[in-house]
Amino acid sequence: MRHANRKLGPSGPDLFPLGLGCMNLSFEGRPEEGQAIRVICEALDAGMQLLDTADVYGLGEHEFGHNEALVAKALKEWGGSRESVVLATKGGVRRPGGDWVHDGSPAYLKSACEASLRALGVDRIDLYQLHAPDEQVPLSESLGALDELRREGKIRWMGLSNVSLAQIEQSLDSFDLVSVQNQASPYYLSGLQDGILALCEQKGLAFLAHSPLGGWQAGRIAHEVLLQELAAESGHSPHQLVLAWLLSRSPALMPIPGASRAGNAISSAAVARIVLDKDVLLRMDDFFSSLQPQRDS
Repeated sequence: MRHANRKLGPSGPDLFPLGLGCMNLSFEGRPEEGQAIRVICEALDAGMQLLDTADVYGLGEHEFGHNEALVAKALKEWGGSRESVVLATKGGVRRPGGDWVHDGSPAYLKSACEASLRALGVDRIDLYQLHAPDEQVPLSESLGALDELRREGKIRWMGLSNVSLAQIEQSLDSFDLVSVQNQASPYYLSGLQDGILALCEQKGLAFLAHSPLGGWQAGRIAHEVLLQELAAESGHSPHQLVLAWLLSRSPALMPIPGASRAGNAISSAAVARIVLDKDVLLRMDDFFSSLQPQRDS
């Protein structure tokens, strides 16, 4: 028994239920290039089909496109069919002086897409996502630029990232979208409870859950007592249990965990065949709810 594939929007393909987030392969503490390429190749060999990258993933402005170029190198070395892989990248963020600055202007997005095409070594990007809305630019103008790129054949599908429910609803009125990439993890349950996941189910959009192991808090997972107990009972690692729990939340949800070692990517891919019992899921639900920060009433 395994989890069902995830559909990439109303018109997109059915994909392996987990994707690979490639960001960590280009940031501080990153593995050497050969190891990073092996991570991507092993993830693909293990069944993953969606590779998530962005032009901005690197050590700074001088490394713009670093992660995209790394993914391109890995695909050249990989022996499988390129047609089975969905390359997902993002644009709309600059890194002046190491800062992260949103730029959703049509001119910038078009130039960023051209740079991503070159870095990825492709004629068309499978999934191009607005990295985050720019408060200085109407969202409709940013997405209008992406829609022009789609009609020109430079991107196949459009997606949004780091957006609110209202922004998604507004966008769906005028644009054909296939995905939303937002944060969701045991330490950020609001990403599953703010109505966006339900809207994705209703509209047939894929919910790409970034930072599914908690992002900077991922190190906590191996030390959570309940997860240690469940790992001992099941033979699955705490990280696998968290990803399996996320997969159980919705048929629209696709976690995109990162990996810095090939073994980690293989372990994440194996989660597709881990279906947790209802009582285990309830125990995890209660436990993760208890981890949320308490808000003043």
